[in-house]
Amino acid sequence: MIKQYNIILGSGSPRRKELLSGLDLHFRVLVREGIKETYPQDLPAKEVARYIAEEKASAYTDLLSGDTMVITADTIVVCDDTILGKPHDINDAVRMLKMLSGKTHQVITGVCISTKEKKKVFSVNTNVTFKRLQDTEIDYYISKYKPFDKAGAYGIQEWIGHVGVEHLDGSYFNVMGLPVQRIYQTLTEEF
Repeated sequence: MIKQYNIILGSGSPRRKELLSGLDLHFRVLVREGIKETYPQDLPAKEVARYIAEEKASAYTDLLSGDTMVITADTIVVCDDTILGKPHDINDAVRMLKMLSGKTHQVITGVCISTKEKKKVFSVNTNVTFKRLQDTEIDYYISKYKPFDKAGAYGIQEWIGHVGVEHLDGSYFNVMGLPVQRIYQTLTEEF
């Protein structure tokens, strides 16, 4: 079984909290303000989520003691070599969903698990294929679900995922924002 740590989830995402709870771990949520989610412009897209997850972890280093563990994560959507973050407004959300429509894109979640003695950083990639979305479907989804806090302007667990996702290659939970199977494996094998 996993060694007992005082685990801190460094994320305000209700989805990440729900997913980590599914591992039956005791943890608390602590969100540090002012963490920038920026990255070097020449960084390859597949490395961005890992980079940001590690940057987020650096905001918690003062809390690391012998029995404290911090888990941070970042999720990005990559379509046609373009990184889609969280939409700024309705028009940006429409633009993103039209870009994803009828295509396969990658959802990459970077995770950093830190203790005083050790740090493990990894990312998990899932390929998601959307059917060709109708403008009315995009408008309905945005107006009802307001996906402005989600990379790529969608949550797979919401209506758009139910009606729009044709194929998934990889972890469903990764697309939700936390690759819990890989986290569990890392905790049991590395810590």
